[in-house]
Amino acid sequence: MSLAKRYNGSTFGRWLVSPPGRGFRLIAGSGFAVAGVLYRGTPAGKAALICGVLPLSAGGLDLCWISGALGGPLRGAACRADGASARG
Repeated sequence: MSLAKRYNGSTFGRWLVSPPGRGFRLIAGSGFAVAGVLYRGTPAGKAALICGVLPLSAGGLDLCWISGALGGPLRGAACRADGASARG
């Protein structure tokens, strides 16, 4: 079984691509973006803005960057199907 399939079948992987996980990614990305805007004159603020792009894009576009990096599907629907097939 591939590493991506094992990840997508894990409890964390399945939660991350579920609707509550997607909402969490949107909230976390928004939090990073707000912190980045508030502290945009500092290196930490710039880093927060950059780091906020990944969870915001993942939640907003229903993507799973972790699965994609592991060689699995990038789209959330494909990750959910891959995780369901990995569980049995």
